[in-house]
Amino acid sequence: MGREERQALLHEGSGSAVMSAYVEVIFDNEDGRFPTGKDELILRRTIGLKKDEYSLDRKNATKTDVMNLLESAGFSRSNPYYIVPQGRVTTLTNMKDAERLTLLKEVAGTQVYEARRTESLKIMTETNNKRAKIDELLDYIKERLSELEEEKEELRGYQEKDKERRCLEYTFYHREQVALANALDEIEESRQDGIENTDENRQAFVALEGTIAKLDSEISKLNSQMELLKIDRRQLEEDRRESAKVRAKAELDVTTLSDGQSAAEQARQRHQQELKSVAQEIAKKEAELAKIIPDYTKARANETEVKTNLDNAEASRQRLYSKQGRNAQFKSKSERDKWLRKEIEELKNTLATQNGNRVDADEEVEAVQSDIHGLEGEIAGLRERLEGWGGNRQALSEEVASAKDALERLNEERKMLRREDDKLESVTENARHERDQAERVLSHSMDGATARGLATIRRIKREQNITGAYGTLAELLEVNEQYRTAVEQTAGNSLFQYVVDNVETATHLVNALYKQHGGRVTFMPLDQLHPRPVNYPNANDAIPLLSKIKYNSKYEKAFQQVFGKTVICPNLIIGGQYARSHALTAITPEGDTANKRGALTGGYIDSRKSRLEAVRAVDKWRDEYESHRARSQEIRTQIERKDQEYTAAMGERQKVDQRMRQLEDGYEPLRAELRSKVAHLDRQKDGLDAKLKRRDSVAAILKGLGEQIVAYQAELSSEFKKTLTRQEEEQLEELNVSVQGLKIRWNEISKTRRQLENRKNLLEVDLRENLRLKLDQLNSQDFDNTSGGSAGDLKAAQRELKRVNNAAESIEIKLQENEQELDLSKARLGKVQNERTQNLQKQDEIAKAIESFQKRMEKSIAKKALLTTSAAECAKNIRDLGVLPEEAFERFENTDSKTVTTRLKKVNEALKKYKHVNKKAFEQYNNFTTQRETLTKRRKELDLSQASIEELVSVLDQRKDEAIERTFKQVSREFAQIFERLVPAGRGRLVIQRRTDQRNDDSDDEEREAVENYTGVGISVSFNSKHDEQQRIQQLSGGQKSLCALALVFAIQQCDPAPFYLFDEIDANLDAQYRTAVAQMLQQISMQQSQASDSGEQGMSGQFICTTFRPEMVVVADKCYGVTFGGNKTSNIDVVSRDKALEFVEGQMPK
Repeated sequence: MGREERQALLHEGSGSAVMSAYVEVIFDNEDGRFPTGKDELILRRTIGLKKDEYSLDRKNATKTDVMNLLESAGFSRSNPYYIVPQGRVTTLTNMKDAERLTLLKEVAGTQVYEARRTESLKIMTETNNKRAKIDELLDYIKERLSELEEEKEELRGYQEKDKERRCLEYTFYHREQVALANALDEIEESRQDGIENTDENRQAFVALEGTIAKLDSEISKLNSQMELLKIDRRQLEEDRRESAKVRAKAELDVTTLSDGQSAAEQARQRHQQELKSVAQEIAKKEAELAKIIPDYTKARANETEVKTNLDNAEASRQRLYSKQGRNAQFKSKSERDKWLRKEIEELKNTLATQNGNRVDADEEVEAVQSDIHGLEGEIAGLRERLEGWGGNRQALSEEVASAKDALERLNEERKMLRREDDKLESVTENARHERDQAERVLSHSMDGATARGLATIRRIKREQNITGAYGTLAELLEVNEQYRTAVEQTAGNSLFQYVVDNVETATHLVNALYKQHGGRVTFMPLDQLHPRPVNYPNANDAIPLLSKIKYNSKYEKAFQQVFGKTVICPNLIIGGQYARSHALTAITPEGDTANKRGALTGGYIDSRKSRLEAVRAVDKWRDEYESHRARSQEIRTQIERKDQEYTAAMGERQKVDQRMRQLEDGYEPLRAELRSKVAHLDRQKDGLDAKLKRRDSVAAILKGLGEQIVAYQAELSSEFKKTLTRQEEEQLEELNVSVQGLKIRWNEISKTRRQLENRKNLLEVDLRENLRLKLDQLNSQDFDNTSGGSAGDLKAAQRELKRVNNAAESIEIKLQENEQELDLSKARLGKVQNERTQNLQKQDEIAKAIESFQKRMEKSIAKKALLTTSAAECAKNIRDLGVLPEEAFERFENTDSKTVTTRLKKVNEALKKYKHVNKKAFEQYNNFTTQRETLTKRRKELDLSQASIEELVSVLDQRKDEAIERTFKQVSREFAQIFERLVPAGRGRLVIQRRTDQRNDDSDDEEREAVENYTGVGISVSFNSKHDEQQRIQQLSGGQKSLCALALVFAIQQCDPAPFYLFDEIDANLDAQYRTAVAQMLQQISMQQSQASDSGEQGMSGQFICTTFRPEMVVVADKCYGVTFGGNKTSNIDVVSRDKALEFVEGQMPK
């Protein structure tokens, strides 16, 4: 079925589509009809959209398995009438005679005969084809054999010559092979002798290598020692150079201070005299200045007074001239008064502004006078401080010297510690390098995961302080050099198994390794080790290996586990005996082993790759590295402590130096401040004069403005005239005369004032710019002399020189000791190097001997390879000669090689004339002969096969005819009996139709021809009498036809019964009386099932499942089922009573 057909079968109509459905049949298997061993068999077919699936007892199965199982239970493929669906009865009713014959053949099982007959005919056709090909080949072989008969004669002559050739070649190659074998034997003997000598040389080479390793170690130590001595020497030489520089500087300082002390004293005296002279000059100038200043002040006051009067007179005169001009300017009094009021207003504004200026000028003058007073006090204080400066400098110098001595002492101590730290750093670095090298060598003796795991375990143990982790077996044991190889070979990789106290410690470490991806380590928890007691042999030549190992007793279980079953024997022969007799492992001191199973292992072991030596080297350099690092840490702690003390001493000295610098550096700023204050005082005084002049100028302006306002107001109240009044003119005349007199007087007073001012300025400038600067310079020189050339500095320099000389002497002593030690080390190093050179020369000689032997061996190997190749080529040539005659081994045995060679050339020349001969004529003749015999034999077999197949076809045809005849008789007999049961008053029979009998002969007893003449099967019945003329089925009514069809179905089933039968409305077209007869017959047959099984008789029996809408079938049924169609469009099957079934059926019948 296609996909659409399957979908239509599963679901039609609205609603969600159904993807699959199944039909399940449960068979009662109590009689064991199905060979499953169960009382029930569940057969299910699941129909999907693509394919069907089958299952037997809930297990998947194929369709073939299901069909085979059903056939084994009695369901025949050739008889499908144990299930009669709707329409099958009608089909049988309308079936033609020929179709009934075909049905009869199917029931008889002729399909099997037809299939086998077709297969046999096909094989027979293939056999005929093969016979034809064999005939062709036989003809060809016959022709070819006649040709080969002629070629055989030529081949016999060739074979004679070829036989002689092969004998000669065998003799030649055999002699060459013998010579090659002798040469190979000589090479092998030479190699064996050389191997013994090489073994001795290798042992000597290894011994020298060990000696050289020890010498290298000593040379390395001497080099390290010399390197440290050289470092000390470089440091001492550097200290000596520094000491020489410091001593030279100290000597120079002492000499300079000693030579300059007297000169400094004389300079100081001259300085004091000059300072006194300058002070006297300053006092003289200040006295003269004190006399000039009052006169200058008085002259200045007079000048100011005269100037004021002159300015007033000038202003009055100017006002009169202005008034005279204004009278001519204005036309009327009102115009004049307006202008005057305006001018008065402006003058008042100006007067107010000038009053403000007057106040500002007064304030400025007061401020400057206050600053001058303060500056004079400050200057006096600074001068007092300068005069009393040098009081504490000597005490501070002594403190500085003391602090410097303490600092030098601490610096020397710190320097010594740092030198020692540098030495330790070099030694530690060398130890670290050696440790890393030893760890690399050790890691190469184990796999990478174990090496990483052990490194991780060491780190975890150090970080977490795990006391229960003891170490590897190699780290926990000590063994004599004699048994080291035996211990290593016995333990193997177990040397690196890690011993711990218990399982908890091992689990903790394993988890840490897993989390950190730290590699892999095998642990040995002591609480989980239970070694078995060992029975050692009581003999002197079998020593327990464990007795030669030293270890802590608390690790007893671990060492018993690894070494407990091993004994040391002098050789493998004795060891093998003890190993087998005591179930132990025996080992020789050289590392050869024999186990309890008799297996022997051993060979050359390179002692340079010893695991235990690698572990010892790692332990040694680790301990040395850790001790050096601890000492280095201690030295660095002391250095840090000394650095702190040095820093504290440096702080104290810096404090004293800072105080000294403050004392020394404070002098110059003090002088600078004094100079600045004095200069500022002079500037303030000069500014005071300017501000006083400004204040006087502002006062004069105020006075002039006031007088001008008064004049304008007076004019404002006077009458308007074009000219001055007489009084005003007189006043103008007086003012002109007064102005002239005041100018003359002002000039005289000004001249006197300028003279005094010039003298005052000269004195002030001389004091400020010359004398006081000189005084300050002399005071500064006094400070320099005080800070530079004191007796205290000379004492300090002498003390420093003494300290430097002592340090230089100590350095010289240390240098001499260093040179002596360095010379001793060099002498020892030269001796050791000479010894090493001698050993190296010996080792080189041995190595050259070994190399020479190896070269000889290489040449021998190359020669042996060539000889072996030649021998192999000779053997190949001999093999290529093929099977030789017996005479080949003795025929030319006593003939010399030259004669053999000559005869071989002659034979080869003779063979050239046979170069065109068919050298395979005999072989081909034999092959063709053999092939002819084989083909002849094969043709006879094919002839026999042809006869067998023809006989088989005949037998199949006969059996098919017999099966058809037997089936027809049986079906015909059963049809007559069943028809008589269904129609007691009638009679029925089956009639065979033949080609030669076109008459519908009524007798079936007459002589029949072959089955091929059968053309059909007819049905002849009588419903009313057993003697009346019978009718053909075509002459019957519909119900009678259906009854005849059912009788034929029952007859077929009676011939080939099934376990059960399924009938779908077979009584639909029957009359009532016939429906009753059919129902009663089915009831009788089903009741005969148990009886038939007990008696063993074959016949129609079993279970009948029928669907019907007629009451006759319901009446005889054992159980009734009703199929109803529910509201949800689904069918339901329920068991119903017979009455309910009859009620339903009668309700469905037409009224």
